Amino acid sequence: MNRKRDSLEKVTTSACGDDGDLQSGAEFEVFLNFRGPDTRLNFTDCLYHSLVGAGIRVFRDNEEIRKGEKIGGELLHAIESSKIYVPIFSKNYASSAWCLRELTHKVECSSKASDKLTLPIFYNVNPDDVKLKTRLYLDDLEKHEKKFMRDEVLGWKEALTEVATVKRMGHEGQRVRVHGEIINTIVDEILTKPTKRKSNLPDHLVGIDDHVEAIMDKLNDGSHDVRYLVIYGMGGIGKTTLASAVFNQISNQFQGYSFLLDIRESMQHGRMVELQKQLLSEIL
Repeated sequence: MNRKRDSLEKVTTSACGDDGDLQSGAEFEVFLNFRGPDTRLNFTDCLYHSLVGAGIRVFRDNEEIRKGEKIGGELLHAIESSKIYVPIFSKNYASSAWCLRELTHKVECSSKASDKLTLPIFYNVNPDDVKLKTRLYLDDLEKHEKKFMRDEVLGWKEALTEVATVKRMGHEGQRVRVHGEIINTIVDEILTKPTKRKSNLPDHLVGIDDHVEAIMDKLNDGSHDVRYLVIYGMGGIGKTTLASAVFNQISNQFQGYSFLLDIRESMQHGRMVELQKQLLSEIL
């Protein structure tokens, strides 16, 4: 496992969606929602590549190429499969019906699942603009009322005000000024959230906590040194379960990690190459 670093010096390869190009069934950790002409070529592009470089699966949508008025298909799956929603509120954000539709659907998804988070970013706007306490977004919403159903626009207003009141992680209420500093903070915040894949464990494990704590002490949690730990004993006493529990507890501290099972059996049956592929796929 590669320990996270204070800076993102090393860029790794990550499978990710880009500009609405989704692989069927793909799962994403972060969904970027933004108004293309405002931020696509500057802040959003830098944020996207920094997240990908940190090994985070990101989907960024291109609302400018969307047709029709309903969210469906692969875009719907991308929104529903993502764990962290990052709406980037800019001056012309509310002029895009697609941005508002995505935002509203994400609010609906978050209300039905406790494991989804929202990280709003205010790019050259204030939270009060998004809370509709100024004319900036209200003017665009009034234009939408002439083209779309009143109830739909009302839903957009409610979604805007709800997301704008979400407690910011790290730099609450601040406007984006220095891109690099803010982006590094956002990446670090997302990396610490429990969105990564976990090793499956049975529910209600009994008597494992003390063993996990003992192993964590031996690993010297928080150290940047390399640690190797061997758990040995007769079959069936819970070595793999214990290793899985430790893996789940510490994996979010690393940019890259992998949990390989049945190594001896795989080697005996000539499946070593498969294990190598799994390792490279997961850590990259």
